[in-house]
Amino acid sequence: MMQKSFTIGALAKQAGVNVETIRFYQRRGLLAEPVKPLKGIRHYAEQDVQRVRFIKEGQKLGFSLDEIAELLTLEEGRHCREAREIALRKLVLIHERIEGLRTMEAALSNLVESCASNTDSVSCPLIQSLLKTSA
Repeated sequence: MMQKSFTIGALAKQAGVNVETIRFYQRRGLLAEPVKPLKGIRHYAEQDVQRVRFIKEGQKLGFSLDEIAELLTLEEGRHCREAREIALRKLVLIHERIEGLRTMEAALSNLVESCASNTDSVSCPLIQSLLKTSA
């Protein structure tokens, strides 16, 4: 059975990205650049489509390209413990960000409420708060 091959444009379309994304991944070492035949065009395989989709899904989950590169080295799932450790580190960072966002939300909600109940036409609590923290 013959394996399907793709030009860079077709690869990008199949993977749901643009051609510049493919080139960027190649420069970052995430995707190999096929050898260009003499007077020909490079051809990519179905595995390349899957690899680009893997990278994009990893990014959707919040993994950096460096973390995705690390995951790509883990031999197609045979190193689940290592992959789990990478994911756990990312999960801790996500929890920290969420907690930080909750703190920001509470502070901003309080400031918005202060503005709503403010009758002073000279001083805005939100502006005053930002001025205090920037000094």
